[in-house]
Amino acid sequence: MKKTMLLIALSLITVVGYGQKKKGGGKTAAGTSAKTENVSVELKGNKMIASVDNAGKKEELFSKTVDGSRKVSEAKVTKFKAQGTDLFYVSWKEVGSTKTDLKKEDATAIVSEIWDVNTKTQMIGNTQTTTHIVEKVFLDKLKNASETQERMRREGFEFTLLPTGDFILKDKKSETKYSYNATDKKYVAANAGKKKK
Repeated sequence: MKKTMLLIALSLITVVGYGQKKKGGGKTAAGTSAKTENVSVELKGNKMIASVDNAGKKEELFSKTVDGSRKVSEAKVTKFKAQGTDLFYVSWKEVGSTKTDLKKEDATAIVSEIWDVNTKTQMIGNTQTTTHIVEKVFLDKLKNASETQERMRREGFEFTLLPTGDFILKDKKSETKYSYNATDKKYVAANAGKKKK
């Protein structure tokens, strides 16, 4: 009876231990790769590489260097139609911090790209960066008094992909909608820089 119980306990430990092993050998961190149909994006070293699998033959669509001090997450690949044309939306997030004795900056960059995979043509490439800055500022020349100031710095445009295949680029001053022109095979501004109220 004791031998049977010992064998059961040993088998359970083996099964549980095997079930908890990492899948995929830990090659990529969560959120650093994505795939839809035959298009994939993956962080390899310090590059985000997008590839197309054509009947088992993998071809590089593009590669972008990523700052080594930034962490990549939320990689996405989405197929959509714009005026009957199949396009792919590729995006990811990069987060990083820099710190000195007087200043700390936390930056978040969102990279958004639209590609026509059949012609290997980039339709749009956009990077929006938001930086939260906390800085110690001295109020006098002798540096006796100081205060902590916080501010946000925004660079680039906020990108929004619409269900129709159109997209919007906006910043503090303007908002522009772009629509796909199937004849010219490119995006054109539908409302050239409409100013925000």
